[in-house]
Amino acid sequence: MSENCTHDCSSCGENCSSRTEEQTSFLEALNPASSVKKVIGVVSGKGGVGKSLVTSLLAVKMNSKGYRTAILDADITGPSIPKAFGISCDIGLTEDKLMVPATSSTGIQIMSANLLLDNESDPVIWRGPVIAGAVKQFWNETLWKDIDYMFVDMPPGTGDVPLTVFQSLPVDGIVIVTSPQELVSMIVGKAVNMARKMDIPILGIVENMSYLRCPDCGREIAVFGESHVQEIADEYGLEVLARIPIDPETARMVDEGTIEYAEKNWLDEAAEKLTR
Repeated sequence: MSENCTHDCSSCGENCSSRTEEQTSFLEALNPASSVKKVIGVVSGKGGVGKSLVTSLLAVKMNSKGYRTAILDADITGPSIPKAFGISCDIGLTEDKLMVPATSSTGIQIMSANLLLDNESDPVIWRGPVIAGAVKQFWNETLWKDIDYMFVDMPPGTGDVPLTVFQSLPVDGIVIVTSPQELVSMIVGKAVNMARKMDIPILGIVENMSYLRCPDCGREIAVFGESHVQEIADEYGLEVLARIPIDPETARMVDEGTIEYAEKNWLDEAAEKLTR
C-alpha cells in the first residue's frame, strides 16, 4: 500500500494487498443488446506518435480479413478517427436510448466524441471524471453489433482515461505505439509498467515513422534518427509487431477520409498475433 493511499481503489492502478476481492473488479457490463468478443487497446506514452493511425490501420486490416471490427475513440479531447474515415454524421438512438455508432463505408463501427459535437472543431472542455464517464458510456450505452475485434484508441500517457479503460473494459491486450527517437525508451517504459501493474497483456510494439523510403533509389532514410525499437523490445521482453514508414500516400488518405481503402502490409504480423 502506498503511503499516500486514499483507500479509494476505483481511482488507483496499484495492485496492492489492501484490495479486497470485491474491490478488484470495476468492469462495466456490456449492455445485453451488444456483442464484443475481443477488446484491444492502442496506447502510447506520449502524443504525436501516430496512435490513431495505427488504430485505424489495425481495424482496416482485421476488417479486410473478414472480421467485424469497431473503433471506440477514447481520445475524447483529441478525437481524430472520424476524420480518417470521412465520417461526420450524427449519432442515432435506439428505442432503448442506446447510441448507434457510425458505420464506415466498409462496415467498421465507430464511436467518437467528435460525432456528438455540432462542429467537429468545437473543443471538448471537460474535466477528467467527465471524460472517464464518457468512455464508459461509449462502451456500455452503445449498440455494438456482433463485433469480433474492438480497437480502443486511447489518449497518450497514464492518466484518467487509460486507467478507466484498463479497469472498466475487458481488455484482452494492448499494442504500444512508439517512434524512433531514443527518448521514447523511457516513455515506452511507463506504458509497459502501467500495463503490467494492472495485469494487462502486452501484444507488442509498433514503431511508426520508422523511415522514409526514397522514391528514386528505394533506400530507407532514418528521418528521425536510427531506430531503437528492437532494443526497447528486448529490454522489456516484447515483440516488435511492425515498423511503419513515413508514407505520403497514407497521410493523404487520412486527410481525405479514405484510410479504410489503404492496402498496406505493414501490420500483417500484428494481425496474425491478434488471431492466435
